Amino acid sequence: MGNVRVAGLKQRFRATARRRLALVVLLVVGGGMIIFILLHHGEPSRVASSKTPPAGRVVGTGEIPAAGAEPAAGSAPGEQFAPMRISIPAIGASAPVDPLGLNADGTLQVPVDFGRAGYYTGRPPPGAKGPAIIVAHVDSKAGPAVFARLRDLRPGDDVTVTRADGSEVGFVVDRLESHPKNAFPTTAVYDPTPGATLRLITCGGSFDRRAGHYRDNLIAFAHYTTLTAPSAQGDQAAQPVMRAKTMTLSR
Repeated sequence: MGNVRVAGLKQRFRATARRRLALVVLLVVGGGMIIFILLHHGEPSRVASSKTPPAGRVVGTGEIPAAGAEPAAGSAPGEQFAPMRISIPAIGASAPVDPLGLNADGTLQVPVDFGRAGYYTGRPPPGAKGPAIIVAHVDSKAGPAVFARLRDLRPGDDVTVTRADGSEVGFVVDRLESHPKNAFPTTAVYDPTPGATLRLITCGGSFDRRAGHYRDNLIAFAHYTTLTAPSAQGDQAAQPVMRAKTMTLSR
């Protein structure tokens, strides 16, 4: 009987030990799953709406780091005029600028001519308080386009926009950013700014041959610096920029 009791106690001890071990494993695994779920649930989503209004769907992968915010500042005084031409000496870019609106799906229209740039009429013209948006192609089947060398811009480079009255608005580049098309920084590009700012947008990153477009958007951020008065001839032909109707941007 004593041996039987001992054997029974041993069996009960083994069973209890197995249950305790199973409970420990369950707690460890379960706790790990809970931690995994919490960690992943707490991560911000990396996928943004693809219906943002950059040049159609222009954009990369963050190879070019941001270099701080734009300096606070001012805007061109007096009447505001539509942009007619853009010049960026550091990258040898110079082209006429045409007005652009939105497509039916909420994306920004792109220039029809690869040798011309376009400005978004749903935002202030260059020199006025707020973000002016100018876009251009990086290339075409025929070769380089207006913003072929936008990626070579560096902080401190000058950008000049000639307006309809003949005046010239000067900007200085603050930084470059590269973003995937499905994570376009809509707020940073389109939201109001304290002073006159400029965003130059084109395609970047690797080329998706199956889809027929680049995977990224390259964006240059710049702030207003100077205003050069128009010549007498340019002033006579001046036409103030028409105020565009408010347009709702897709987010």
